[in-house]
Amino acid sequence: MDPLYAFVFLGLFTPGPNVILLTASGARFGFRASLPHVLGVALGVGVLAAFAGLGMGALMAALPGVEQALKLVAAGWILWMAWRLWQSRPSGAPDARGDRPWSIGRAVLFQWVNPKVWAVILSAASGYAAGLSPWGEAARLSTAFAGINLFVCLFWSFAGSLLGYLLTTPGAWRVFARVMAMALAGSAVMVFA
Repeated sequence: MDPLYAFVFLGLFTPGPNVILLTASGARFGFRASLPHVLGVALGVGVLAAFAGLGMGALMAALPGVEQALKLVAAGWILWMAWRLWQSRPSGAPDARGDRPWSIGRAVLFQWVNPKVWAVILSAASGYAAGLSPWGEAARLSTAFAGINLFVCLFWSFAGSLLGYLLTTPGAWRVFARVMAMALAGSAVMVFA
């Protein structure tokens, strides 16, 4: 077995922005409604991993200004999402903002500013290279990341949907949403670590 698979699984399964958002989506909207979010995360991570296999990591190292700009955008977006989660109401409760589960496109785009995904992908690209051509490495990384992440995302959104059965009161939802929002905001700090 390729050691890349274990690294990818552990890197993506542990809590980070995607895990927090998918668990909250499953709890709030249910498993089925969260599937576009799941598919978008898997697709976005796969595309990003392919770019890393083609040498994006070296490009990022050569252009530190681009990396710093991405960090600022990532931290801002994550803090905005944490604020939205902090203010969220349980599914079915009146919500003037019209919140709904993430679309595939939104989930794909989020991966470009997700600091944990960047860290895991760049670590895998540099530490677990198989000596293939750039296109071979891109295919290998993309397949590993998208395939493994699909199952990781399915697990967390399903776990969230089960948790949703326990969050039957507004108070229970508020505690859950605020704990998840604080964890998500904490991940914004990791952008600069």
